[in-house]
Formats: sequence, C-alpha cells, structure tokens
Amino acid sequence: MYNFSVSVLLCVYLFISFVVFSDSVVSLQLLNALETKLKALLNGNITRIKRLPALIRGAKVDRYWPTADGRLIEYDIDGVVYEEDSAYQNIKILHSQQFGNILVLNGDVNLAESDLAYTQAIMGSGKEDYAGKEVLILGGGDGGILAEVVKQKPKMITMVEISFIVIDGCKMHMRKTCGDILDNLKGDCYQILVEDCVPVLKKYVKEGRMFDYIINDLTAVPISTEPEEDSTWEFLRLILDLSIKVLHPSGKYFTQGNSVNLSEALTLYEEQLGKLSCPVDFSKEVVCVPSYLELWVFYTIWKK
Repeated sequence: MYNFSVSVLLCVYLFISFVVFSDSVVSLQLLNALETKLKALLNGNITRIKRLPALIRGAKVDRYWPTADGRLIEYDIDGVVYEEDSAYQNIKILHSQQFGNILVLNGDVNLAESDLAYTQAIMGSGKEDYAGKEVLILGGGDGGILAEVVKQKPKMITMVEISFIVIDGCKMHMRKTCGDILDNLKGDCYQILVEDCVPVLKKYVKEGRMFDYIINDLTAVPISTEPEEDSTWEFLRLILDLSIKVLHPSGKYFTQGNSVNLSEALTLYEEQLGKLSCPVDFSKEVVCVPSYLELWVFYTIWKK
C-alpha cells in the first residue's frame, strides 16, 4: 500500500508538471503540496528535488537547437519569418523574443540581430583601422560585417557570397544587422559578388591581387575528424592557402573558430596553419556571442 501510494503521487506530480495550466499559481501550489506529501511518505529520504520546465512538443516552430559542443538549448522562438532552400543549404530566419531575428543555415544558428559582438570580433575587436584599405569578405551574406566595415571608409570592400537567397532573406528580415547595405550589390566603396569564393580567390592569386584585410565568415571549424568531415577540412585548408596568397605582407586575416569547449577541433585547426604554403602566425580571442549561448573562439592570422 505504501509503495502504491508513492507511485500514485509520483504519477500525479509528473502529470501536473507537464500539463500546461491556465493558472500557473494553482499549479505551483499543487506541486508544492505534492512534494511535501512525498517527503512525508518517504520519511525524508529524498535527497534532491529539481523541477525542470516542460518540453514543448508538437509546436509549429522548433525551439530546440544544439550548441556546437552538443548541449540542447531551448530558445524563445515564436515564429518562422523566412525559409527557403538554395542549391547549397536550407535557410531559415526565426524570430526570438530576446535575440531578434536569427539566421539559421542547415540547422546551425549563424547570427542573430543581437550578435554585434560576433561581427566586432571577426573584424578585430575594434583594434583595426580599415580607412583607405582593400578588404575582402568571404561569405557574410547577412551583411553585418559589410555594414560595419563600410562605416570606416575603406578604399574598397569586395564581398563574395555564394547564395543570393541568403542575401535576399537577410535584406528583408535582418535589417537591424545589415541596415540597407544589401539593397544594392554595389556602392561607393563596396561590391558584392554572388559567386563561389574558390574560383574568385584563384583568379585573384593569378592576377597578383592583394588585400589589407581578409575576413572569412564561411563555415566554422569542423567538430570532427571522421572521414565524412575530410572534405570540410580540405575546403578550409584550400580557403586558407588561397587567402594567405592574396594577403598583403602586412595584412591580417580574420576568421571564426568554434566553441571554446571544442579544444581538440581548435587544436586541429591550428595544426592546419602550419601546413600552408606561406608560414603564418596567429592569435585568438574568446568572445561571448549572445545567441550562441556559449563562448566562441576567433582567430587573427598574419604572414611571418
């Protein structure tokens, strides 16, 4: 009878915990009463009680997204404002009550309107002077980097983004990030090329083109060394090698790394830097990006 009573109370407790009540005060009072009763029935042998919010199942909008280091995060997402498939990826822009609109590519949170910290970090955290400089941005379809660099009056910015669909979605729904910079593919000191950056870089190498700053806002460092990831590592090495070839001897190359918790992946990336055709050195910075809900590593690379 004793065990039966405990089991019944546990079932009731779980039921109340997962049912959404119109009056949250009533549900809290009921849970408190049940916890007190359970403690009495178990003679005070309960060592720990922790209530967790109920999972929201079957919602129209997916609120759960994993961090890079494998933790499940529940976002306060309340709507899908944009979704399209390009030849390269699925593109979503979701609305979060605290982070604003969030760009999600192939299920990875890329950038939210709250994430100026990301843009500033991948530009050198305010330590660089872009005035009168030649700048190359690889990726960056959300327009955040382009919008911030333009403010510093560079000589010319060339941005190479493979997907016009990303640009189109962001210019409509990420304007707190990009402003009006994506409304036109050319401006007084910038041009946006909607192309694959690899042939563009190869062309620049052949022409002997040089840039003072290169900002790589393409894919993050792979989190695995499994065979299916080999192509990603090869792609990163190719981009690195081509970029360093068109980097001015006194120039700097900026890129994101990955979560600070993925130390093995970051070490593997740093090993790639020793395999380039031109010797380089690097530094790194750890930054809190609001919508990532984890600390993120950014690299600065230069020719020795």
